[in-house]
Amino acid sequence: MAQPQPANPQQPWQSPAAASIRAPALEPIDLPPAIEQGVDMIYIDEELVPRSVHDNNGALGDMNLAAWSGAPVDLFTSVNPIYTDLRRGLVKYQQRWGDLPQVTIPSGPTLKAAMTGERVGLLRQRLGLGEGPAYDAAVAARVKEFQAVHGLKDDGIAGAGTVDALNRGAQYYEQLIFLNMERAKRLPAPEEQAKYAIVDAGDARLSLWENGRKVDEMKVIVGKAETATPMMAAYIKYASVNPYWNVPPELARNLIGPRILAQGTSYLTDREYQVLTSYADDARVLDPSTVDWQAVVDGREEVRLRRLPSPANSMGMMKFMLPNYFGIYLHDSPEKEHFTKNELWISNGCVRVEDYKRFATWLFGGYVPKGKDPKVEEEVDLPRPVPVYMTYLTVQPTANGVQFMEDHYGRDAHLMERFSAQLMAGVRGE
Repeated sequence: MAQPQPANPQQPWQSPAAASIRAPALEPIDLPPAIEQGVDMIYIDEELVPRSVHDNNGALGDMNLAAWSGAPVDLFTSVNPIYTDLRRGLVKYQQRWGDLPQVTIPSGPTLKAAMTGERVGLLRQRLGLGEGPAYDAAVAARVKEFQAVHGLKDDGIAGAGTVDALNRGAQYYEQLIFLNMERAKRLPAPEEQAKYAIVDAGDARLSLWENGRKVDEMKVIVGKAETATPMMAAYIKYASVNPYWNVPPELARNLIGPRILAQGTSYLTDREYQVLTSYADDARVLDPSTVDWQAVVDGREEVRLRRLPSPANSMGMMKFMLPNYFGIYLHDSPEKEHFTKNELWISNGCVRVEDYKRFATWLFGGYVPKGKDPKVEEEVDLPRPVPVYMTYLTVQPTANGVQFMEDHYGRDAHLMERFSAQLMAGVRGE
C-alpha cells in the first residue's frame, strides 16, 4: 500500500495534516492531532462529511463519561440507521442487564452444573436469579444468554472469561455501546447519501445501502492488527477489470526471490509474472535472467514484479478503486476458502470482497463490466461515483438488543483505559 500523503490542513477531519502524530495502538497510519483515533473517520472527499460530524465539529472534547452518557445527538439532526439501532439496543441492554445487581464474583475454579458454594450464590445474585447455592439449569441458561450477548463461547459454563466479563459490570459495556454510537455518528444520514457502501472492519462485512435501507451484504477480508484497515470515506470512481498484481517489494524479496533462486526464472514465466524497470507508467519489461536475484533477496537491489491478469492473480478479476492517500481499495480474491473458514482479518489493509460480481452489479447499476483483453488491465468508470465508508463497529445492533464483537484492532481497549482513568480521577476528586 502507498504511504499517506499530507493534504489540506485546514480541514482536520478531512485529511492528515503535515504536523501528524503516530499512534500504532490505534491506527497504523499518520493522523492529525484533531482526529480522535479509533473513533473518527478520515473523509477523503469533504462532501462525504455527515452533518452530525459538522455539528459536532468533528471532535469529542474531553471524551468524559458524562459527555458520553447516551452519545447525545440533536434530535433535529438526522443520523445513520445504524446509530438509531444502536441507541435502541442500548435501551434494551440496560433493561436486560443494567438493572441486575453489580456484585463481584471472586476468582476461582470454573463454575458449572451441579456445583454449589458461596461463589455460585454470588453468580446467581449477579444474574438476577433467586437465592440458592446450586448451579442449576436456570443458572446455566442465564449464563449462556449472557455469553451469547457479550461475545463469549455460549456453553453455559462460567469460566474465568465469563466471570471477568460479569465483574466488569454493565456500565463498562454500556460505554462500549456509546463508543460505537459515536463511530456510527460518522456515517451518513439517509437523505445525505442515497446510495453508499459500508465496510465494517469490526464485523468484516460489506453492506450496500439505498435510501436509508440495507439492500445486500457480504463478507470481506480486512487488515490484520498490524496493518489495520483505516477508518475513512471516499468515492469509488472506477473499476480495474482484469487487474495486474504489483507484488509488494517485501514479498519479492522474501517470498518470490528465494523461489527463483531455487527453481530458476521459469518460476516467473510459468506463473505469468513480469519484471519491470520501475513503477512508472512507461516502465519497460525486463528479461528476468538479467536480474541479480541474490541481490534482490539480500536487499541490495529492488525490482518491480507484477503478475498478469488471471483467476490466480491475488487481485482476482476486478479492483474497485477509491483514490486516497492510504493506498486502500477493494478487490476480488481467488482464495475463497478464507471466507468459508472465517479467516477475515488477514490482509495488509485493503479489502477483499466475497462476491465481486454481485458488488460490481450493484455499483454499475445492473451489469458487470468486462475488459477487451483478458491479459490487459482496463479501467472502467462507474456511471456515477459511489461513496464507501470504512468504519470499525465492535457492537452490532440485534433484534433483542446488541451483540458485542471481538476488538481485533485493540482500539476499544485503548479508549476504555482512558475512561477508567477518568473515572478513577473523578473518584479521587482530581
